[in-house]
Amino acid sequence: MITAVGNPVYDEIETQYVKTDGRVLSGCSTNFCLALSKLGIKTSLVGNIGSDMRQRFTNDLNKYGIEHELYDSSESGGFHLRYYGDHGERELSLLGDAGAIGEFPGRYLDSKYIVFGPILGEVDLKYIKNIKRKSNAKLVLDPQGILRDHNDGNIFHEKRNETEELIGLCDIVKPNELECRVLTGIDPRIGDVREAAVKIKSWGPGVVVITLAEIGSVIYDGKQFVDIPPYETLAKDSTGAGDTYLGGFMYGYMNGWDFEDCGCMGSAVSSVMIENTGPDFPLNRDEALKRKQSLLKRNSESNV
Repeated sequence: MITAVGNPVYDEIETQYVKTDGRVLSGCSTNFCLALSKLGIKTSLVGNIGSDMRQRFTNDLNKYGIEHELYDSSESGGFHLRYYGDHGERELSLLGDAGAIGEFPGRYLDSKYIVFGPILGEVDLKYIKNIKRKSNAKLVLDPQGILRDHNDGNIFHEKRNETEELIGLCDIVKPNELECRVLTGIDPRIGDVREAAVKIKSWGPGVVVITLAEIGSVIYDGKQFVDIPPYETLAKDSTGAGDTYLGGFMYGYMNGWDFEDCGCMGSAVSSVMIENTGPDFPLNRDEALKRKQSLLKRNSESNV
């Protein structure tokens, strides 16, 4: 069993290619579970949801066979996302904040992996410390939600005093390029992404994965750097790209693959997500493996 922790959201999305008709299901932990579920892996999700979206969310998760433990909140989480620029840049404004997640369910403490995918501060150092003390699970972190806050609905990012210690509790951490810059002060598009990975690794995690949108990704375990190419496709909507990359990466990691295979699987899975909008992206294991093999071939040829 792999359990993801983080509030689901229902977002409004605008890109160059699409504009949603109302709010669509998303969220870091949700997209992660969706990706793995479509690859045939049993997942569970822990988070808060408001009465406004509870039945819709329950129906959505049942549709994809995702087990869930939902706590009540005064409202459901959500953002309005507007994409601009050439590298997936976006503006976020708050539609709803579902708040801090309650106590982690005891029935999921025996999960082999627990993945933290917060979207807006719903887990903190104390929460993760408590789980680490009670569970033998490997802990995985997508740090987007521990770096976000808001002021009158406007989202901003900042590194907090507890951030390095929190990251150090985890076995795997996966920041994107914005989060990498907030965490380390290094912009990986113009600076040394490997230096940034080394800096994050020094805080204690076992593996650091930095995703760089159309540039690809870099994996570092303290011994080796592995460069992963992107799967080249038309990104109609980048929402959930990093979430589903982590799903693909963890699919390989759980199966004992090497880091190149894990990263290429992450890139392959993510590519299917960004070609579409919302939870109904047509991912399946055969297509993901086919795209992974094409990336491995590309890597092999570029290293000749």
